[in-house]
Amino acid sequence: MAVSQPFGFACTGGLNKNLNELEILKIPGAARDLINYEVDIDGGYRRINGFLPFGYPTHTRPDGENKILGLTQYLDCVIACVNDGIYITQDGVTWTQINREFVHTGGHITDNLTLAEWNAGGTAASGSGSAPITVRTNQGQCSFVFIESTGHIIILDGVNAPYYFVLGGTIGDPLANRTFHGHTLADSSSERVGAATGVIYRTQFITHAGNTVYIAAIDDPEDLTATSAGSISLDQNIVAIKTFRDEVFIFCNNSIYRLINVGVADSQAVVPVTQNVGCISAYSIQEIGGDLVFLSPDGIRTLAATARIGDVELSSVSRAIQPIIVNIAKNINEYNISSEVLRAKSQYRLFYSKDSEEREDSKGIIGTFTGKGFEWSETIGIQAPALASDFDELGVEKSYHGDNKGYIYCHDVGASFSEGSITEIFSIPSTYDTPNFDFGDLGTRKTPYSVKVSVTPEGFMQPTLHVIYDYGDVNVAQPDPYLLSPASSPSVFGISQFGAGSFGGAANPMILQPIQGSGHTLNFKITTNDTAAPFAINGLYIDYYPSGRR
Repeated sequence: MAVSQPFGFACTGGLNKNLNELEILKIPGAARDLINYEVDIDGGYRRINGFLPFGYPTHTRPDGENKILGLTQYLDCVIACVNDGIYITQDGVTWTQINREFVHTGGHITDNLTLAEWNAGGTAASGSGSAPITVRTNQGQCSFVFIESTGHIIILDGVNAPYYFVLGGTIGDPLANRTFHGHTLADSSSERVGAATGVIYRTQFITHAGNTVYIAAIDDPEDLTATSAGSISLDQNIVAIKTFRDEVFIFCNNSIYRLINVGVADSQAVVPVTQNVGCISAYSIQEIGGDLVFLSPDGIRTLAATARIGDVELSSVSRAIQPIIVNIAKNINEYNISSEVLRAKSQYRLFYSKDSEEREDSKGIIGTFTGKGFEWSETIGIQAPALASDFDELGVEKSYHGDNKGYIYCHDVGASFSEGSITEIFSIPSTYDTPNFDFGDLGTRKTPYSVKVSVTPEGFMQPTLHVIYDYGDVNVAQPDPYLLSPASSPSVFGISQFGAGSFGGAANPMILQPIQGSGHTLNFKITTNDTAAPFAINGLYIDYYPSGRR
C-alpha cells in the first residue's frame, strides 16, 4: 500500500502572469490569479478591504453625477475637482465651491474673504473686493502642489492655467470660521495655460505646459520674470515633473531629464538621464521604498538613487504581471489612470478604467514592497479615476477615491463595495488560484486525502475551495466545490466584549478539508463573494497518495 506524502507551501511571491505552467512550479506560493487580495507585509495573501461613501450616511456629491477629476487632502479638508469646478469639504456632506477669482486692490495673497463673503462673491473685510466664479472650462484630470512653508495649494488640470488657493484660520475650526482666497496664476502671455503637473523645489514653483518647463521666482509662484525665474524648452512634450532626493526630474514619453542649477538664471539647464525609457502617465508616479515608481511603455519602473552622487538607476519591477502592463500601455489613451501609496501597508496601488465601464468592470493592481521586492495582485470592482492618500492634520493616514458618477469614498475601509447610495452595498468577489502542482513527478497519478488551509481571520469567514485536476481536463472527473468550515477571529480576554466573540480560538487556525478525486496535477482555487470581514491565507498543506504511473 502506498504511503501518504506531504506537500506544503507558504503563500508568497504574489501574482505571476508571466511564467508558464512548469516554470511557476519553482514558486509554489505564487498565484496564477490573485483578485481582490493584497500581499500582506506580514506574510500571506489578505483579502482587501472595501470602501464606503465619504460622509456616510448623509454624504453628498460635490457636483451631481459628473466624474471626479481629482482629489487631495488639504489641511483638515478634502478638495475635489469635478466638471468645471473645484470644491472643498471637511465632512463629505457640505461642499463649498472654491474656484473663484478674487480681485482686490490690496493684492492677491494677503487679502481673504469669510465663508459668507466667499459664497456671495462679495466684499472683503479689509476693503472692497469681489470673488466671482471662474469656470475651469473643459477641466482635465487634476494634480495638486502643496506649499508646505505657507500652507497654500496650487491646482493644475492640463487645460487651464494653474489655480492658487489659500484656506486661512485655525485648523480644526469649521469652514464658517475660516478665511478664503483664490485666483488663477495668469501670466501676461498665458505661458502656463495647460500646465498638468508641478512641484515646489526649495521655494520655487516649477511646472510645465507642452514641451516647456516654467520656473517661477523664489518665494513667488506668480513671477516668471525675476532673475531666479525662467523657462526651458525640450524637443518633446513633457508628461510630468517630480522632485526626488533634492533633484527635479522631467518625464517625457520616451526619455527622462534632470533639471539642474534651479534658480540660477544663466545656468539653469536640463541634462538627460535616459533617452530610452519614459513615462506614459503622470498620474502613475509615486514615491515608495526610497524610489520613484512610474508606468513606462514596458512596465512599472523605479528610478532609484545609487551610491554615486548624481547617479540614478532605472529598473523594471513588474515582470511578474507583464501581460497586464502590456494591456494598460496598449490602451493608455482610453484609461483613466490614478495611483497612490498606502504607507502603512508599503503598497503602491494603480487603478485603470474607461469612462464607458461600470464599477464592477474597473480594474487595478496592487504592488506590496516586501523584502524581496514588489509582489503583485489585482483588483476588480474599484472605479477610481481620482485617488488621494496622505496624513491628515492629526497624523493619521487617510485615503479617498472618486468614481465616474461623482461619488467620493473612504478608500480601503470596511468589508464591502459601494456605489454611493446608502442601499447600494455590494459583495467583494475574491479569487486565489494556485499553480497546477505535479508534486515533482508529472507522470504519477496522485490521490489527495485532505488539504489544510492556514488562515488568519479578522472576523467570521467561510470561503469556498475548488479542487481541479489535470489542468481542468473535461475528461477527468472534477469534484464539486467545497464550502470550508467557518472560522472567526479569537476573542482576547480583557479586550473582547463578552458574548460577542469566541474565546479559546486560534489566531491562525488550520481548516481541514477532506477531498475527493485523483489526477496527475492538482490545482486549488479559494474564492469568496460576500461582505464578511477580511482574512489572510497563509499557506496550504496537502496530504496525498502517489499511485500508478502513466
